[in-house]
Amino acid sequence: MPQSNQSATVPADSHSPPGTKARKPTFLNNLGADLPASLVVFLVALPLSLGIAAASGAPVMAGLIAAAVGGVVAGSLGGSPLQVSGPAAGLTVVVAGLVDEFGWQVTCAITAAAGVVQLLMGVSRIGRAALAVSPVVVKAMLAGIGITIILQQLHVLLGGQAAGSAIENLTGLPAAITNVELHSALLGLAVVAILLTWKFLPAAVRKIPGPLAAVVAVTAVSVAVAPSVERITFSGSIFDAIALPSLPDGNWRAAAMAVITVALIASIESLLSAVAVDKMHGGSRTNLNRELVGQGSANVVSGMLGGLPVTGVIVRSATNVEAGAKSRTSAILHGVWVLVFSALFAGLIQLIPLSVLAGLLLVIGAKLIKVADIRTSLRTGDLLVYSVTLVCVVALNLLEGVIIGLALAALCVLWRVLRAQIQAHAPSAEALPWRVTIAGSCSFFALPRLNRVLHSVPEGQDVVVELNADYLDHAFREALVAWQKQQRNTGASVILEEHGTTAFSDAEDNTPQRQDPREFPLPPRTSWLPSGDGSTSEDDDGGRQPLRSILLGIDKYHRRHADKVRPLVQDLTEGQNPDTLFVACVDSRVNPNLITSSGPGDLLTLRNIGNVVCNDGSDASIDSALSFAVKGLAVDSIVVCGHSNCGAMKAVIADAEGASPDMGDGFDVWLEHARPSYSALLAGHPVAVAASTEGYSRLDQLSMVNVALQLRKLEEHPVTGPALASGQLQATGLFYDICTARVVLVTPEGIEQLDPSMAVRA
Repeated sequence: MPQSNQSATVPADSHSPPGTKARKPTFLNNLGADLPASLVVFLVALPLSLGIAAASGAPVMAGLIAAAVGGVVAGSLGGSPLQVSGPAAGLTVVVAGLVDEFGWQVTCAITAAAGVVQLLMGVSRIGRAALAVSPVVVKAMLAGIGITIILQQLHVLLGGQAAGSAIENLTGLPAAITNVELHSALLGLAVVAILLTWKFLPAAVRKIPGPLAAVVAVTAVSVAVAPSVERITFSGSIFDAIALPSLPDGNWRAAAMAVITVALIASIESLLSAVAVDKMHGGSRTNLNRELVGQGSANVVSGMLGGLPVTGVIVRSATNVEAGAKSRTSAILHGVWVLVFSALFAGLIQLIPLSVLAGLLLVIGAKLIKVADIRTSLRTGDLLVYSVTLVCVVALNLLEGVIIGLALAALCVLWRVLRAQIQAHAPSAEALPWRVTIAGSCSFFALPRLNRVLHSVPEGQDVVVELNADYLDHAFREALVAWQKQQRNTGASVILEEHGTTAFSDAEDNTPQRQDPREFPLPPRTSWLPSGDGSTSEDDDGGRQPLRSILLGIDKYHRRHADKVRPLVQDLTEGQNPDTLFVACVDSRVNPNLITSSGPGDLLTLRNIGNVVCNDGSDASIDSALSFAVKGLAVDSIVVCGHSNCGAMKAVIADAEGASPDMGDGFDVWLEHARPSYSALLAGHPVAVAASTEGYSRLDQLSMVNVALQLRKLEEHPVTGPALASGQLQATGLFYDICTARVVLVTPEGIEQLDPSMAVRA
């Protein structure tokens, strides 16, 4: 039975009376968990928001406005139940540049406009499309931002002023170190030391957020020992800091580009953060389009009130989850606490030294540079993309760095996807042919390499071309066919073996398409013989070479499959444990392992003319096979499989009609096992009636009746009969229809189509 979608229902409470529906969690149900979690997140967000505002060159209160708006607006309207939004370090560099270029009030207008772009993205339902960015580019972008923040805040920590670019900050470090302000540097380094050692303190102490403890403790010390250090300055409360945005005075193109930059970076950071938060809890997943609407609404409000850009922040969100939050109420309440604190205790904020926030930001910037990301990019071959993106973000700017990184990532993908692997292999022995292996996407991009490799094969040498392509266009096929003709004109043979998901012939006059990967059985050996028709080749003396095709097949097996088969047969070295005895005809068109998707060690196979068994002891070979299977190997089942257009059944019909084939006395004696099947056919056996109704020929009806009679013989056999009666063994009848490559179930009463699409036979 199909299972219901569990995510669409609410599990019933284990203590509820039977038949009652579980109630959805309400605000009051979750308040006990959300209230304390919101306080923890507030304590973490407060110093981070102040530090990010200071690093952005914005008014300090702008960070608190963004934190309050992000909590209340994005928390209420967003699609992530546990993500916490606010000002983020990822946009620090961008905002600082905008403030320098346009001024603060125009930057607020850019923030609001970016929010409108995010709203349109969310309403247009392209939230998931915003995730179509290479993760390595995002990670390198964050690392570049981290380096930029570190270079910038080192100057502040040393008591100086940061320059406008990372390069200027880097070149100015020697002078800043020479002119260090000792008290400022010591206070900043004290914050760094506290944050780095916080995780080693007792658990009871670590219940207090590290950033809050570091800022409060070092600020208290600074009041006593360094009253003259530079501190945060502003006038009025958070309400006095509200500033209406203003439009830019010219340079609209740069402003429009800034809007797109802020919108894209804020969206990507928010969505990636939401996806990461989803992995931290077992609740409902994020609605990404709704999350964009929430983030866009928050940026519109924050920009209109004079706040920093808002994004989903992984540090606060992770804290929210770890603190035990159950719903979006925690994020909303955290924004309320920020607003209340900023209104009532703004004076305390002015006690914080700038170097203290610089120390906090140094640690935040360092956390954006993850060694694990570098190792991952090295293992996955993306180190070049990571390095180039990081360097460009630091040396140029964030937008140009990301664009260059994305372009390089796209080029790498094109190189990996479009580059076909083409190699020529010289034969290991004189009698063997050359091999040319071609794998991957075979398009006109690969023609130069194809031409070079093909012409490295000496003229007059026999060649086997192994084609394993998932995409093949006309140009590639045309080039390969032209070379094939040239090689054959030199007296050599060229055999094409196809192993991929595309057909070589389709590329001649069809639009090329990338084919889905699929499992495909090994093609018959006759399909890749030199003559193409399965005929046996002859040598120069006219003598036949009956083993050549077999040896070619073994060579192909060794080249393409032996290494893959070896792990499958390691456990079978000392013995076998098949679960089924498969009784099949000797017909070369019937492959038991193929039609049952079986591997080595799964089937014990008994093959004879007409897939017959006997119950009278007249054939020692059949009796010994049955005894070995049931008593020696304790198989669970026996399958008797007939097939269409069976030569043995043709001989039975011809014998009954007086035209017995001249196969010798032994063959005539053997047919005695199948003659009762013909009598049952004439008597109107129910299997024959069912097969006739389905449209099968008289010959195939006989094959199916023969399977049914062999099943009855198994029930009467002295070895298999008792095992079948006790349930220790079961017997099944099958019929393989060669023309459709489908298998039909044969029962004593009729037949059953195992493939629903074949239920009605034309």
